[in-house]
Amino acid sequence: MVKHALWIIIVCMVSCKAQKEGQFQGDPDIVLIAQDGFSGIQEYETSVIKDAKSLNKFYSRINRTRKPGLPVPTMDFSKDMVIAVCLGDRTGQPTPLLYRLSETDSDISLALDLGNISKEEIQLTVISNPFYLFKMPLTTKKVDIQRVKR
Repeated sequence: MVKHALWIIIVCMVSCKAQKEGQFQGDPDIVLIAQDGFSGIQEYETSVIKDAKSLNKFYSRINRTRKPGLPVPTMDFSKDMVIAVCLGDRTGQPTPLLYRLSETDSDISLALDLGNISKEEIQLTVISNPFYLFKMPLTTKKVDIQRVKR
């Protein structure tokens, strides 16, 4: 009996590890650096920010109705660039995942997956317009961001 119990525990541990390795974790080069539930931007939009002036301009839009406002993250634009994603009016709190779909000599294609939001969460939450800032290595390639529909 003890042998069977030990064997079942070992099989369960091995199968759980395989499931964890099969889950998609995203691109390790793309890191979420800032987010907030209110951007003041009612439509979906994305932008690639490659300098401090553009990042400050983005934050001036975000901080229009805030006093004192959100602090602008400090970035080294000689190494990194920022992908800004504004989701527009949304219900629920999505957990976004930005990852690389494909890359050619001149283009990088990224996918934005917002995950699934439960019906209960949609019914119980207010409408917000969140934004997310992702950091990734600087590139001269054209960056294209596509939303993944589930």
